[in-house]
Amino acid sequence: MQAPVNHIIGFANIIRERLLPVKGDTLVRLNQKVSSNDVVAEAHFAREHVLLDVARILRVNPNTADKLIKCKMDERLATGAEIASGKGLFPRRVTVPREGRVVIIGGGQVLMEVGESKIELRAGIPGTVLGIVPDRGVVIQTTGALIQGVWGNGRIDAGQLVNLSEGPEGVLTSARLDVSLRGAVILGGMVKDAETLKVAGELPVRGLILSSIYPSLIQQAREMRYPIVAIDGFGPMPMNSAAYKLLSTNVKRDVTINAEPYDRYTGSRPEIIIPLPISSEAPDLHEMETFAPGLQVRMRRPPALGMIGSIVSIKPGLTVLFSGLRARAAEVKLENGETVVAPLVNLEVVG
Repeated sequence: MQAPVNHIIGFANIIRERLLPVKGDTLVRLNQKVSSNDVVAEAHFAREHVLLDVARILRVNPNTADKLIKCKMDERLATGAEIASGKGLFPRRVTVPREGRVVIIGGGQVLMEVGESKIELRAGIPGTVLGIVPDRGVVIQTTGALIQGVWGNGRIDAGQLVNLSEGPEGVLTSARLDVSLRGAVILGGMVKDAETLKVAGELPVRGLILSSIYPSLIQQAREMRYPIVAIDGFGPMPMNSAAYKLLSTNVKRDVTINAEPYDRYTGSRPEIIIPLPISSEAPDLHEMETFAPGLQVRMRRPPALGMIGSIVSIKPGLTVLFSGLRARAAEVKLENGETVVAPLVNLEVVG
């Protein structure tokens, strides 16, 4: 049975595709070195459309209106620019209500895109541009440590990693935050109150790496202008030992925190990348593994939610679980020494 992999690995070859949601322009070249905050592509899009009924305004039929229209397809027009005018001593005029681009002309009407916005796509990781995706973005390669989480607020930034957590079960409070942490990425345990998020934003920090965050704070966390990643989940959850050990042993290093939301369909996850200056060839990442004895796994469901263990054996056939359900299962020895039987669907490979 195939298993999803949650990457918590000290050294790997990391390749990431960074794409715009709409067509745009790529701003970097092949083999160019980029930092995590570099804008690698951008796109312009309109938030609104305005339909100008030239025929109705000029009181003529659509065919006549088409002949009177002065603008062209894809032309950009300023506010007040004349689109068409009628005949006579006091001719009626059709002007542009807001700056925009002409999308469609026909039937005596003009459709315009207005209220243009710009999307800037950041690299998200420091590395080398490995490939260009025409009109959409880039493929970037780097090497280093990778720690993936389960929730992110959609922001990207980078900074020096500072550990404010005494251990995997630590709690980050506003009292721990002061001006000396300005510009840092903080490893901070769990967050229980909104004041902590607010104070972190006022410093400001470059990011928060948390074991967990309380569900009541999710909306406020989404509104913060700095990235926030929850490694293990929601509520009072300690950080899994593998992630905490890897992060806490890399303090004072520059890290990139990409808090993109978890998407089970594309496989993208919020993640922390720690670039490492190692010249040896790094192993490639695998997104799926086959369950087998010896694999390190993490529990995805209570009562051992978030705990790390290793598979002792794969049970043959279907196993009758405590709930009465029958499912493929494995015997797992947890890091606390306890051995449990867990359905395979409740496990994910860590590596």
